[in-house]
Amino acid sequence: MVAEGGIASRLTKRAARSTIGLSIPIKVRFVTALIQTQLGSIPLLARGKVRDLYAVDNALLLVATDRISAFDHVLATGIPGKGKILTQMSLFWFDLLADIVPNHLISSDVSEFPESLKLYRSQLEGRSMLVRRATMYPVECVARGYIAGSGWKEYMASGTVCGIALPPGLEDGSRLPQPIFTPATKNEGGAHDENISFSATEALVGAADAAELRRLTLALYSKAARHAEERGLILADTKFEFGRIADGIILADEVLTPDSSRFWEASAWKPGGAQPSFDKQFVRDYLESIRWNKQAPAPALPEEVVERTQMKYVEAFRRLTEKDISL
Repeated sequence: MVAEGGIASRLTKRAARSTIGLSIPIKVRFVTALIQTQLGSIPLLARGKVRDLYAVDNALLLVATDRISAFDHVLATGIPGKGKILTQMSLFWFDLLADIVPNHLISSDVSEFPESLKLYRSQLEGRSMLVRRATMYPVECVARGYIAGSGWKEYMASGTVCGIALPPGLEDGSRLPQPIFTPATKNEGGAHDENISFSATEALVGAADAAELRRLTLALYSKAARHAEERGLILADTKFEFGRIADGIILADEVLTPDSSRFWEASAWKPGGAQPSFDKQFVRDYLESIRWNKQAPAPALPEEVVERTQMKYVEAFRRLTEKDISL
């Protein structure tokens, strides 16, 4: 039960052990999915597909719920513990990448939060970050080391991605000669982000900042990709969000999670089609199988799909951080 009025969906699940690909065994426990936070009089600024955003004096509070979306709709069923996994993974990456760019984190320790927030510890523990306010850049900063997704579709149509010419003969899932920066616009209201050229990015944020965002994006990707490769994973692509404060550019939002990145099993990588991945593919496959029309209201998920998706997220966390996590 989530205290202080939090809305939760109870997913009663059997204890299970599973091995996914070359993963370590994962134990699934009884756990509650936090679908929506309720923090009393704390000003709520927005509810995104996953995160709830609150104003806390001169700072912001980001709370990652267990909501999951697919095909631009938030589903009726959450993935228990997903918000904790995303938050703890972001914290891991913030620490690992701090030598490249500072980030927005003030604290993730509820005991260090303002007193007004400590009343809601049960909703915040392990899944929240108190962060600095920043003026956010209106672009998603995407790095691609492999071609997939919207990049593959554009390449098939024009031989380019975001105006960058790529070699002929690439297949879906092919490794690129070198990582590329492929920015996208941020669209509100659940619409798909739209890939844009570097010149369009310069027009949005200015030439100097566009060049620095590209440099930072590729530097972050390169270090993260090396780390993932050492742990038997491929970081195919990922997106970053940056903001500006008085001291300069900072890294914000979530970082290198299965929601913002494509992680593939390196040992199973074979260009020419979809790759075994660590994301919500089980969810998308199920929704396609029931022939959902991708219109509201979004359907609920069966227990098996929830369980297998949770396992994927847990495995990605353990593989990348070499740590355990309590959900």
